[in-house]
Amino acid sequence: MSSTTQLRSLNIDNINPHVKEAKYAVRGELATRSETYRQKLSKNPPTPPEETLPFDKVISANIGNPQQLDQKPLTFIRQVLSLVEYPNLLDHEDVLLDQLGYKQDVVDRARTLLGECHSVGAYSQSQGVMAFRESIARFIEHRDGYSADPNSIYMSAGASSGVNTLLHVICSKPETGILVPIPQYPLYTATLSILNARCVPYYLDESKAWGTDMETIRSSYEKAKADGTDVRAIVIINPGNPTGASLSEQDVRNVIKFAAEEKLVLMADEVYQTNVFIGKFHSFKKGLRDLQQAEPGTYDHVELASLNSVSKGMVGECGHRGGYFELTGFDPDVQAQIYKFVSISLCAPVVGQCLVEMMVNPPKPGDPSYDLYKSEYDAIFDGLQSRATALYKAFQEMEGVECQEPQGSMYLFPTIHLPPAAVERAKTENRSPDEFYASRLLDATGVCVVPGSGFGQREGTLHFRTTFLAPGTEWVGKITRFHRELMDEFRQ
Repeated sequence: MSSTTQLRSLNIDNINPHVKEAKYAVRGELATRSETYRQKLSKNPPTPPEETLPFDKVISANIGNPQQLDQKPLTFIRQVLSLVEYPNLLDHEDVLLDQLGYKQDVVDRARTLLGECHSVGAYSQSQGVMAFRESIARFIEHRDGYSADPNSIYMSAGASSGVNTLLHVICSKPETGILVPIPQYPLYTATLSILNARCVPYYLDESKAWGTDMETIRSSYEKAKADGTDVRAIVIINPGNPTGASLSEQDVRNVIKFAAEEKLVLMADEVYQTNVFIGKFHSFKKGLRDLQQAEPGTYDHVELASLNSVSKGMVGECGHRGGYFELTGFDPDVQAQIYKFVSISLCAPVVGQCLVEMMVNPPKPGDPSYDLYKSEYDAIFDGLQSRATALYKAFQEMEGVECQEPQGSMYLFPTIHLPPAAVERAKTENRSPDEFYASRLLDATGVCVVPGSGFGQREGTLHFRTTFLAPGTEWVGKITRFHRELMDEFRQ
C-alpha cells in the first residue's frame, strides 16, 4: 500500500492500472540512470571524488534521437523555420540575402508557408494545413506513381501520435487484438496496454534478416482467434525497428494479401523509409495499388494506414514533433470519427507541420539551396551507413555475438550468448541476462543501449538494440573492450 494513501486523492493503488502495466523500455531504468550520469558529468568538477565515473561522456545509443548525437540540422530547413518563427526578419530581406547567407528560395518558402498557415503560433485546421497536405499528396504520388488524396492525409505530432489515434479508434473492446511484430518498437505494446487491448505477437525470422514469415503470422492469427481474440489489424514496421530489416516487394504483397483475406487493417509504420542501405524501400501504398491494378476488385476494400515522420531519416527533427498518416480504403464514416478524434487535440504543432512540408518538398535541382541541401543530406546518409558498417563489423568480431547486416533504419539488434555464470549472476540481481548485460555496459562505458527484452524476443534468446547515430568509432571500441572483459570475467 502506498504511503501517500491517506494524504492525497491519487496514490499508486488507485490510478489507472493499465498505465501502470504499460512498459516502454526505450526510456526505462537504464535511460534514467544514463541521464543521472550525464548530469554528474556536466558539473564542475564533474563528480565528487567518491563518485568518480569510469567514462567522460554518455552515449545515448538507446533511442533514435539523431540531433542529440550531433547529427546536424539541414540548413535549408532551419533557415526557413527561423523566418516562420520570427516573420519580422522578412522585412529585412536584403540583410538575409546579402549578409546572413540566406538564399532566395529560403525566403520564398517561408513566405509561402506563412501565407498558408498565417502564423505558426495559431491553430491550424485539425487535419493539418490543406496546402501542406497537398504537398504530402504530391510526394506520395511521386514516390509511388499513384495519386493521393489530401483529404485522406492527417498531420500529426510525429508518427507516435498517429499510432495513438489509430489504435484508439480500432480498439473497441478488451478482446480486440492487434498483430504486432516481435521484436517491435514498444510504442505499440505500451499503447495496447493502456487501451486494455491485446497484443497478438508474431515473430520475425532472424535467420532471414528479420524478414516476415507468413506461416508465422497466420499461426499467431489463428491461435489468437481460437483464444477468443477479435484480431482487427496488423502492424508492419518497414524498415524495421529495432531490427533494421527492409522488406522486399514480395514480402509487402504477401502481407497485403493476408490482410485482404482476413479483413485486417494494415498499419504500415514507414518512418525509416529514407534510411535504406541495401535494396530499396517498398511502400505498402504502392504495393496495394499495384495489386489493385493487377487484380481489379480483389483488394478494393483493403484498409491501409501509412505513417511517416520528420523525426528519422536525414531530417532527424525529433523535437519538432511532425508527422502524418494517410488513410486508404477506409469507410467515410470511420474517417469522420478519426477526424473527430484528432480534433479533440485541436491540431498538430504547426511548426512541425511546416517541417513536414519541407521534408516532402525539399529544394529541387536548380534551386539556390539545392547544392548545399544535397551535400548535407548525402553526408548524413553516408555517415550513418559507414557507422552502421563499422558497428556491424565490430559485432562480427566479438565472441558470442551474432548480427544481421544493416539494411536500413538506424539500429542494430545483435544476438548475444552469455556464459552460464553471467546468466546466474543476473538472476542474483533480479535481472534478465540482457538487462544485466546492458546495465553493466552503461556503468562501465557510459554507452546506453536497450535490452532486447524491451522489444520482445524469442524465449531463450538474448539481444540488445543500439543505434549507430553517435559520431566517431571510439564508443564502438568501448563496447568491444567491455564485452571482452565481461566474457573473461564469467568464463568457466
